[in-house]
Parts: sequence; structure tokens; C-alpha cells
Amino acid sequence: MIRVLFFFAILFAVALGFAWMADLPGVVSISWQGYVWEKPPVIVGLVAGLVLILFLLAVWLILSILRSPKIAARFFKRRRKDKGYQALSDGLIALGTGNAKMARRHGLDADKLLKGEPAAKLLLAQTAQLAGKDEEARERFEEMLEKKQTRALGLHGLFIEAERHQEPVAARHYAEEAAKEAPGLEWAGKAVLGYQAVANHWEDALNTLERNYTAKMLDKKAYRRQRAVVLTALAQSLEDGEPDRAFSLAKEAHGLALDLVPAAVVTARLATRRGEIRKASKVIEATWRVMPHPDLADAYAHVRSGDSAVDRLKRVKSLANLRSNTTIGAMAVARSAIEAREFDEAREQLKKVLRSEPVRGAFLLMAELEEAEHGDRGRMRDWLSRAVHAPLDKAWVTGSVVSREWQAVSPVSGKLDAFEWKTPSGFGDEEPGPVIEDAMFDAPALPVSSASFQTATSDPAASATVDETSEDAAVDSKTEIDPSKAAVSKHVSSSTAIGSEPAQPSGYEGTTDDVQHTIRPHDLDDTSANSTPQGTTVSGVKQTEEKASASEEKSEAGKENEPSDTSKEALPEGALKKPIEVPFSRLPDDPGLDEEKDTSKATRPRFFN
Repeated sequence: MIRVLFFFAILFAVALGFAWMADLPGVVSISWQGYVWEKPPVIVGLVAGLVLILFLLAVWLILSILRSPKIAARFFKRRRKDKGYQALSDGLIALGTGNAKMARRHGLDADKLLKGEPAAKLLLAQTAQLAGKDEEARERFEEMLEKKQTRALGLHGLFIEAERHQEPVAARHYAEEAAKEAPGLEWAGKAVLGYQAVANHWEDALNTLERNYTAKMLDKKAYRRQRAVVLTALAQSLEDGEPDRAFSLAKEAHGLALDLVPAAVVTARLATRRGEIRKASKVIEATWRVMPHPDLADAYAHVRSGDSAVDRLKRVKSLANLRSNTTIGAMAVARSAIEAREFDEAREQLKKVLRSEPVRGAFLLMAELEEAEHGDRGRMRDWLSRAVHAPLDKAWVTGSVVSREWQAVSPVSGKLDAFEWKTPSGFGDEEPGPVIEDAMFDAPALPVSSASFQTATSDPAASATVDETSEDAAVDSKTEIDPSKAAVSKHVSSSTAIGSEPAQPSGYEGTTDDVQHTIRPHDLDDTSANSTPQGTTVSGVKQTEEKASASEEKSEAGKENEPSDTSKEALPEGALKKPIEVPFSRLPDDPGLDEEKDTSKATRPRFFN
């Protein structure tokens, strides 16, 4: 718009000039060799302008002819550059589609048409990488190091090649050179920090982190988190050699990241060594409110060395109450309760965990509880079998790496602060855990002794027979008795139901070692009923038979003197019909009871582990 106004302004000025010249009086006379040319000023002006235009045209034409070779060269050069950039564009497209052969051809054309073009050299180097020609790619990247314009590009390419061939020393060297060449390169700063962390060079990692933050490669929140991680790792490495400096570093890390569990654990542990119990407790409590963790509970339980298991249980309870209804807190209380022999408390806490979040660790604690409280290996194995199919507990996970201990950097990718506290996925059973019933948490009932079997019946003769039989078995301790022989069969036939199963309390699930021994039909040998058992004297067998017959006579005499049925107490129907099972007072290889001791204890059941 301004140009249009300017054009009209010039045109208006020219018109005014011609109008002014038209109004001028007189003529312009030009004489040359006797020829006189007289015209008005307006005509003279028009002729002068026309002559000027013709002169300029002639000059331009002459100059064009003189400059024609240069113009032609410029034309062909521009055309060559256009072709080169077109080939470069086609090569990049072919490289993006994965056509290495076509990309290489276009790259060669672009490098030929565009002399010294960095993009063409990069295209050829990346084409060599795509085609698997590592030597060629390395050579082309090394050529880029010669020019300052392409030095950072060559270092990046060599860094990638070193990582592809798993050469961490060379990769770290190229990254450090690139960071020096261009401090603002984000990939170089992160790579240097990662390699320093993997090598446990935490002092250098702190300096690199400061440079990255100064170059604005990361925001303030990420900087605080990464600094806390590096300080924690440095404190762990200095914990044994320089505890004072490690304590200051860990305390700073705890202040930067309150939810960083390892920082709180290290700070509390070092504070405990310094005798600062209250400070250690406050550090753990602050982190527990944000992120409950088993390591925090363990550190809180042992924050004061020398405490008893009961004191540790009280302390863990107070910690769990800071954030109630958490699985981690309940399991920590249960573990401390088992150590303190508070089995009821442990069972109650584990019941809450298994009903809300049945993880593998809870099943293992239940197995430990059963063994510690009752020594019940049967129930212990049952809980262990359920733990096999239970969901995994939380752990420190990064990618495919699962670790019980926290690490500052991933051992696979070299990424700082890569581990997360979560349930591993893709490991073990992904199915829901086993079904938990309330009856499983009940404490097992103790095995029923022979006295309970005797009180189950009101037959005094049977009771007398049981007592006498037990006494005979205790007195005759010098005679080796084999349960599979006929002598024992005759001795026990008056009081033991052959082939009957030993009675067990309801709801009792014991091991095979806890089952009372009962004579079964297959334990008897019919062919040896009338023969002398091996290892038994004839007098011993006769003595045993006489005692058995005497006990039968006493039983019959007791039945004759028994009062009438109307004087007895009413018993359940079929109570006297049930066979009386008497466990062996000892095994054949048991030396038996001492004759000097009270033989009335021989009827108590024995359990053999």
C-alpha cells in the first residue's frame, strides 16, 4: 500500500513538472554546424528523457554480453545445488523407510553434487549404520571430527557406535568430549552422569549434575530428586569409612526427597550409631507417613540397640499406628510379634493381611508362626504350599530387574533413580492367590491322649484292661515286642479294634509323625500266629499270654459286679459300641519307661519327630 502511494506521488510530481514546463515562455534553441533546432521546453525535456533511456538500455546490453560467462556458471551451479538438495531429500526419505540401498545411492549423489555438505555426510554415515557397515560408519564419523562445525555430530555418532558394540569406556570418553565441546548437549550430560553413576563415581556425578542443572537440562524438581539419590548412594559408600560425612550427606538427601526410603534408613542408622535416638525416630516417622516400607519398620525396631523383643514389638506397633490399615505395617507387627513370642497378636495381624492382600510374604510368616508356636510341620507345609501360588511381594523393580536391595542406578540401562517399589509383573504366578478360609487361622488342637478315650466310656472293665495292658507293656521292658507278631496281637486284641483308624480331634491337621500308632490288619502275620517271634523268648511269650488271660478274667469279673443299667448315667447311643483305640506306649526300639518311676504315665501318648 505504501509503495502504491509512493508511485502515485512520483507520477503526480512528474505531471506537475511537465505542466510547469508547458507554462514557461520561450523556446530552447540548439545550433550545431549551421543547423539550428528550436523547440519548446516541454519537447526538449521529453527528448532528453528518451535519449537517457536509450543510453541505459545500451549500457545494460553491453554489460550483459560481457558478464554472460559468469551468469552461465551461476546458472549451472544453482541447478547443481538444486539437484543435490533433491537427492539429499530423497535419501533421507529412503533412510526413514529403511531402504538402505536407495538411501546410499541418493547419499552418494548428494555428496557429489553438494561438496562439503554436512547433511550429505551424515546421510552416508547413517546409511552405513543401517546397512550394518560399522567400519564405514565409524570412518565417516571420524572424518566429521576434523571440522569444528561437525565435531559434535561426529562425537554423537561415535558414542552411539560404542554403545552398540557395548564399549562403555569409549562411550563415556565420547560423551565427555561432547559435553566439553558443547555444554548444552542434553544427551552428553545425561550419558556422562549415567556412566559415572554406574562406576560409583559419586563425587564426579554430583559435579556433572550441577553442570546439567546450570545448563537447564532438567527442572528444579528433577534436580532435587536426582541429587538426593546421588547423595544417598555416596552416604552408603562412606558409611563405614567416614560416618560423620555420610550422616550429613544422608540428612541432606532426606531433606531433598522425603519419600526416598534408603535416605531415611541410612540417616536413621547413622543417627543411632551417634546416639541420637530421637532424631533417628523422627526421620523414620516422617518417611513412614509418606511411604511405608519394611526397611523403615526394621530400622525403627532396632533404633535402640539392646532392646528386648517385647520392646521392639511395642515400638513397631506405634510406628504402624502412624499410618493405619497398611499391609506393610501389619506384616511388620506380625514379624516382631513372632520374635516376641506373642503368637496371638501375630496371628491376628496376618489374618488382616491375608484377607485384604494375600501376598507371598504373609503365607511364609504364617508358616513360620505355625512352626514357632506349635511345631506343627503339617500346617507349616500347608502354608508353604499356598505361598508358592500367592502373588509376589513388592520389591525394587526396574524393567526386567527385581532387587531386594535398593540401587541408585539401573544396572542395565544406567538410568539414575530407575528402581521403583512396586509389585513385579511378569514373574511367577499372575493368577489370584489361594482362597483363605477363617478356619485356617485357628490354632491346631492337641492330640487326644489315651485317658480321653478311657473317659469316653463308662465300662470299668475296659478301663482296667487298658491300664493293666499299659502296665504290662511298661514292666516287660526287657522283652522285645514286634507289633507285627501274634503275641502282641493276642495281647492287644482285648482292648484294640483291629483295622480301625486312630481317632483325631476335629479340625486337626497334623503330620504323619503326630499320628498315634494303631495296629492295622496288614501289620499282623497269620503265618506267625503260632510261632515264636524272632528276638522274643518263649518264657516271655507265655508270660504275656498269662497276663492277657488274667486281664480278660478281671474284665468278666468286673462285668458281673457291675451295677444295673438303671443306676448308670445315660450315655449317648452307640457310645459303648465304638472300639477303644489305645496308642502304643513305646515303639519296639524304645528302651521303655523306668521301672522305678510311676508306671501310670505309660498310657500317655508319645509323639515321635
